[in-house]
Order: sequence, then C-alpha cells, then structure tokens
Amino acid sequence: MQRRTFIKAFALSASVVSMGLAFSAYAADTIKVGIMHSLSGTMAISETPLKDVALMTIADINAKGGVLGKQLEPVVVDPASNWPLFAEKARQLLSQDKAAVVFGCWTSVSRKSVLPVFEELNGLLFYPVQYEGEEMSPNVFYTGAAPNQQAIPAVEYLMSEDGGAAKRYFLLGTDYVYPRTTNKILRAFLHSKGVQDKDIEEVYTPFGYSDYQTIVANIKKFSAGGKTAVISTINGDSNVPFYKELANQGLKATDVPVVAFSVGEEELRGIDTKPLVGNLAAWNYFESVDNPTNKAFVAEWKAYAKAHKLPNADTVVTNDPMEATYVGIHMWAQAVEKAGTTDVDKVRAAMAGQTYKAPSGFTLTMDATNHHLHKPVMIGEIEGNGQFNVVWQTDQPVRAQPWSPFIAGNDKKSDEPVKMASN
Repeated sequence: MQRRTFIKAFALSASVVSMGLAFSAYAADTIKVGIMHSLSGTMAISETPLKDVALMTIADINAKGGVLGKQLEPVVVDPASNWPLFAEKARQLLSQDKAAVVFGCWTSVSRKSVLPVFEELNGLLFYPVQYEGEEMSPNVFYTGAAPNQQAIPAVEYLMSEDGGAAKRYFLLGTDYVYPRTTNKILRAFLHSKGVQDKDIEEVYTPFGYSDYQTIVANIKKFSAGGKTAVISTINGDSNVPFYKELANQGLKATDVPVVAFSVGEEELRGIDTKPLVGNLAAWNYFESVDNPTNKAFVAEWKAYAKAHKLPNADTVVTNDPMEATYVGIHMWAQAVEKAGTTDVDKVRAAMAGQTYKAPSGFTLTMDATNHHLHKPVMIGEIEGNGQFNVVWQTDQPVRAQPWSPFIAGNDKKSDEPVKMASN
C-alpha cells in the first residue's frame, strides 16, 4: 500500500515538474515588454490610448513573427495618475516581471519618479510625450518633442503675421515641472524677442482642476491690453472644462487664439469643438496628415479598436503621443534584431541612428548623441469635426535640443552625449 502510494506521489511530482519545465520553456520563448500608463485618475483620458496602441503594435509585430523569433509578451500596469506609484510599478516591471523594455509615462513628474529606478536597475524606458527638456539619460529614449521641436516654434508662429502677430502672452498650465520649466524657457525666449514681463501673465492650476470661470474672465481682461495669445500647458482631463469655459464666455480664436501643447485629437473627442474652431495645437503629428503611411496607421487603429471593442470604438482617433509610442516600439524591435539580443547595453548601442518611416510622413532618426528623435514640427487649427488642419510645418525633421539655449549655462551642454552613471 505504502509502495503504491509512493509511486503515485512520485508520478504526480514528476508531472508537476514536467509542467513547470514546460511553463519555464514557454516563458523563455517570449520577451516581456512593460506598458506603464495611467488607466485611471486624471491622466487616464490621455494615457489609456497609449496603452491600447502599444498593444496593437505588439500584436502586429507578433503576427509578423515577433522579435528574434520570439513573441512579445505585454505586461500592463496602471500607476493610476499617482506619481510615487509609477516608481513602484517600474521596479515591479524590471525586477519581478523581468521586462526587457518599458514603454510609458506621460507627465514629466511621472518620468522623473521612475528615472532613478531605471538608472539603478539599468532598465530601458521609451518616453512618448513632449516635455520640457533639461534632461538626458542613458536609460531613456525620448520619442516625444523637446521644446525646440514644439514650444519655441509655436510661439514664433504666434508672433508672425500668419499667427496673428501676438504682443501679449497668457501662459496657463497645470502646476508641475513640465509647464513651469517650459514657461521658464518661453519667458526667456519672449524676452529675447523684446516682450516685457508686463505683457506676460503666468497662471497654474492643480491636476484635475475644473473651475476655469475666473481664469477665462482674467484672460479676457488681460487681452484688453493688446493682441493676446494663450499658451496652454494644461494636462489631462482639465482640458475639457477649460475649453468648455472658453466657449461659455464666447472667447473665440479670432479674438484670443489658444495654442496647446498637450491637447490633441483624443482630448477633443469628448467636447463640442465647433466653438473652438481656429484655436491651435503644436505637435509633430496629426491624424489629418495625408500620406499612405498615415492612412494605413489610422486604418489599423480603427480596425483594432472595433475588433477589441474599445470604448466608443466607432469614434477613436490617433494623436501625436500614440504615433510616438508606435514609432518607439518599432525602433526598439529593430534595435533588438540588430543587436541579436535584448541586453540593454547592446540594444542601447543599436538604437543609435535607427530610422523609421513614421505616419507623420517623415523618416525619423534616433539621435546617436542625445537619445531624442529628429522630428518635424506641425501647427494645426482645430476644425469643427475635432480634427486639425495643419497650417504650418517644417520642411524636414528638426534635431532636438534637450538643453534649451534660453536657460543660462546650457550652452556647454548642447551636444554632450548621454553618459552612463558611474558606479
């Protein structure tokens, strides 16, 4: 009896070991890819589509054979618009889940929260959103815009005759590092163009802020002093009440144009855009750009949304950070194939000079020196259908300046390569 029990137990144990080995073999046959975006909280309106387009891109790569003959296995986490939680989730992805790479973050405060973790553990983060610059890390590839690829050209446009020849500037942003640093750069730039402080107003609101009645009234008062433009660095779902209040108070683009750096097609999807026609956004891509690569990208996204029953699948749109996510994942996959491994140091080296034909219609290049993409700059006017009509763009991609020349002391940093942290 005891011998029979032992044989059964041994057989069960062998079966469990066999299953475990099979699972380990399966796990080893995939490459884990972290996706770290807020799927809840104030930033969910902007970040959820980045998670979805990342899953679409990974599925597309897998359908074509994967990377190094292995399937990519997405690991999705939700830091819930909680900045310290981003660091915890980053550590989880790198230490526990063993992600070969992470695509994620939107706000600069979330990126700065995770940066020490990626540098400590030598992980790799692809960051897909425009930001304030003043940073370079060997562990980050920046696929969004630096200030000279978005903010500076946008203000130059506002100063031009085509842009309305603004003389006064109302800088309105969410209260954190990206708006404050961007506006520090813009104030110095405006000074260099002869604009005095009396013609610059600077106002900040908390994340999730919704009561813009007084602020919009103050914009109207400020504009009485001369031709005025609003430069908006409002982030997340606060954009919806801000634009609604502009419409409520009848503040039209012909009177006071607003140029936004964090409002794209997705943020406009939930509001009536007809009263906002003519207001501006500065990005490196718009869904409306007309070229075969973009048509394929948009069609793939709309088909994916319907197939996966995403919320409001019939009205989904693409936008700039989605394109940057899409480009970043493809570039990383190319670099892994070139390196022949997912080893971070080798992939980092292989990323230098990677190119990709982007939906923007331009071939983008990853700068070998500063880990930023060379990107075109586009300024679009809001149309009644929630899309943007591109009214100005550069002829070719612009090389990023992570260290703005309008901040004192940066002139010596402009072309320094990224450096590994010393042990």
